[in-house]
Amino acid sequence: MKRLLVLPLLLLLGSAGLAEEKMMEKQQMTERAIFAGGCFWCMEHPFEKLDGVISVTSGYIGGEQKNPTYQQVSAGGTGHAEAVEIVFDPAVIGYSELLDVLWMQIDPTDAGGQFVDRGSQYRSGIFYVNEEQRLLAEESKQRLAATGRYSQPLVTEIVPATTFYPAEAYHQDYYKENPLRYYFYRSGSGRDHYLDKVWGEERKD
Repeated sequence: MKRLLVLPLLLLLGSAGLAEEKMMEKQQMTERAIFAGGCFWCMEHPFEKLDGVISVTSGYIGGEQKNPTYQQVSAGGTGHAEAVEIVFDPAVIGYSELLDVLWMQIDPTDAGGQFVDRGSQYRSGIFYVNEEQRLLAEESKQRLAATGRYSQPLVTEIVPATTFYPAEAYHQDYYKENPLRYYFYRSGSGRDHYLDKVWGEERKD
């Protein structure tokens, strides 16, 4: 009887191992993009709605303090910027396409913050995770500058990614969980007015 149980058990273990292997392969096929564009509440929806984007997480990057809190970052003393980490499937959407969407969410000429939010914690930035991303980001920024769309220099930083710290749970999907508060904040921030003026009908969000 024990021998009869061995084969089904081996088959079960083999199936579990195959499932785990497929899961690992799927994880390896995804990539990360990390962008800062002022208030991270406003940066989630434009990327979450894209085909090929698996997840968008609000958080903090670019500072030296470990495990910073929202209160610490928003006070401007940690060196971090509010940012979003985007996990995406490169077979469906490319990094260059994500960059195109990024430019349509920010004022890349503002070195002092973004819209109503002032301070380096609200700076715009591209935090690349590999050399390919760096090159694509630099090329994308140069192309945008060459269009003459902006009368001022583009100051959005392109720097290596450091540790990304997810923000507190109540910040995640804020536009979904607190739609009324989000609407009032966004409508009063000046972001949409500026983006409509710069991009007009080209704007994707």
